[in-house]
Amino acid sequence: ADGKAVFEKSCKACHVAMKPKTGDKAAWAPLIKQGADALTASVMKGKPPMPPKGGAANEADVKAAVEYMMSENK
Repeated sequence: ADGKAVFEKSCKACHVAMKPKTGDKAAWAPLIKQGADALTASVMKGKPPMPPKGGAANEADVKAAVEYMMSENK
């Protein structure tokens, strides 16, 4: 899966307006420390107001988007 493409389609609209905002390195730091697997598991379950899978199609898409977002917010 193309993490950037999944981010653009399923994640960007909310993460430019809601926490943790894209580019807010301080907000992302503790999340990044949890690691991609833990964040992927959290997104798969959903965390209001984020729906399960964050609107992505499947777990591979979610993981690709999580890894992309982690790399963009370090």
